[in-house]
Amino acid sequence: MIEKEIAELRIRYRKEKSNISRICGCFVNEQKEVISKFDQSLGLMQEDDADGLLSVLKKTLSGNIGRNLLEIDFSAKDVMESDAHKLLTDLRSTELRDSSLVDKLYEKIISSYEFDGNYVILLAHDRYDVFTYSADGEKGESGEVFSYIVCAVCPVRSGKAALSYYVPGNCFRTVCADTMLSAPELGFMFPAFEDHGANIYGALYYTKSLCDSHEAVVDALFSSALPSKPAAEQKDTFGSILQSSMEEDCSMKVVRSVYSQVNQMIAEHKEQKIEAPLVMSKSDAADMLRYCGVPEERVTSFEEKYAEEFGESAEINPKNVTEPALKVKTPEVTIKVNAGHSDLVETRIIDGVKYIMIRADDDVEVNGVNIVF
Repeated sequence: MIEKEIAELRIRYRKEKSNISRICGCFVNEQKEVISKFDQSLGLMQEDDADGLLSVLKKTLSGNIGRNLLEIDFSAKDVMESDAHKLLTDLRSTELRDSSLVDKLYEKIISSYEFDGNYVILLAHDRYDVFTYSADGEKGESGEVFSYIVCAVCPVRSGKAALSYYVPGNCFRTVCADTMLSAPELGFMFPAFEDHGANIYGALYYTKSLCDSHEAVVDALFSSALPSKPAAEQKDTFGSILQSSMEEDCSMKVVRSVYSQVNQMIAEHKEQKIEAPLVMSKSDAADMLRYCGVPEERVTSFEEKYAEEFGESAEINPKNVTEPALKVKTPEVTIKVNAGHSDLVETRIIDGVKYIMIRADDDVEVNGVNIVF
């Protein structure tokens, strides 16, 4: 999928734009017991309430592909024989009107999702009359209808008491919300939306946390493994591979250059407005090392470790392995430098003592006070 197509779906999550007519779900307590089930018509709700529910569902289509949004692939065998795929297909074809199928999905999520507290599972079916743009920019109907289901798993927490002005009584009084629906921790859309149509060989999985992708839930829902490690784990793994493969060649110059090239890749992708998701392969990263002048044996070591950790042909989102700023850290000091100015920092050994050197071409402030050199 491409982010432009995801945004095309997201923009419709308003009561007056969406074809979602009802939302069903269940309330689950911390003992994994279903306390209640509901099937609510959006047409009978106040507009603000309906838009609030749709806004929650929309969050499962937020984030970047390869970070919060992970593409799940089904093989031809999965599509033909997998019970997991059949359940998703049946839920879609019945538009969530078969309560026994809906209950099966609830059971899969509840049995696999580990959460210390209460939560709500939300489910909806939508039909999108896909539009296209002509060469002159005119919007028109394509004749395609994209039918899909979307699911969100949202923690429920007790609201805090707050002092409120009560107009009818002309006084202040304390009010408290019984329970508050939080943003989804995870969710999914099935099938995938690709080339303005349904791809039954794919699904889009959402995880709020970059550290925990809830792999047990993914296995229960799709009988499939995630395409990659969680985003935060990718960052740590990439840094570890870089350090262990470079050994004594792991200098400030090399590390700074590698992350500078990664950030440049991200910036160029954004500037050129490329629709396809940005990915970085093993060979892309190896070429960055070669550009730094790293010995070929070090590059080979990096490639081998990369393949071991991520997979021989794995492609990862470059945003997962870098940060907007270069961070230089010692036990006592942390220095952050804007990515575009990382060349201002270097390391030196003077009289046997290690130093971090920062070139200061402009004014320097200490606690807001300009200092003189």
